[in-house]
Amino acid sequence: MPLFYENRQIVTPGDLLAEGDYIAGNNTHRNDRKIYASRLGLVEYRGRKVAVVALNTFYVPAVGDVVIGKVVEVNLHGWTVDINSPYMATLRTSEALNRPFKPQRDELSDFLDVGDMILAKVISFDRTRDPSLTIREPDLGKIKYGQIVKVSPAKIPRIIGRKGSMIGMLKKETRCNIIVGQNGLVYISGRNREDERIAALAIKKIEEEAHTSGLTDRVAEMIRKERGEVE
Repeated sequence: MPLFYENRQIVTPGDLLAEGDYIAGNNTHRNDRKIYASRLGLVEYRGRKVAVVALNTFYVPAVGDVVIGKVVEVNLHGWTVDINSPYMATLRTSEALNRPFKPQRDELSDFLDVGDMILAKVISFDRTRDPSLTIREPDLGKIKYGQIVKVSPAKIPRIIGRKGSMIGMLKKETRCNIIVGQNGLVYISGRNREDERIAALAIKKIEEEAHTSGLTDRVAEMIRKERGEVE
């Protein structure tokens, strides 16, 4: 029962990945006893299961995800938020304000206006209606400072790392607070713009080299060089 690639090797749609008694996983399809890639990505062999981790993909909301979004519309009942997905999200006043909203005296744009960036959590989504958000939890709400870096949603697990190893290293080495949105947006807040710039460079490096090994050490070295700590 042959396998045709090394584990974590890049494959393209149509590539033959395995032949024999294997199970077709994500981003693959089976034809008779052969399993082929259906997306560009990294092949993963786990026991009898063959899958492909997509290198480029769009974000599909899931309940519980922390996301970073941009307010694109203010309406009578709340806000419409772009969460870097084919699905626009809804933030209702009850999930944003700590007191009842009174239209006769309150202007929603005084709380959040078009163009504002927010850190939110997905509280409902079933593909029959737009996802709903909340910002009524600790550390959620309007983003007032710092910067945001956009990456492929498929690279978010690599930026976080196994058991949070990569994101932990990034926070320590850059001295920045970094919040990773599952929708491919990363919020960086540092003590100064230079720390934020270095953190952004590191995140883009991870995105570009996500398929390579030894990445954590290389990113840490790059950060230290940028800080002038390594010749």
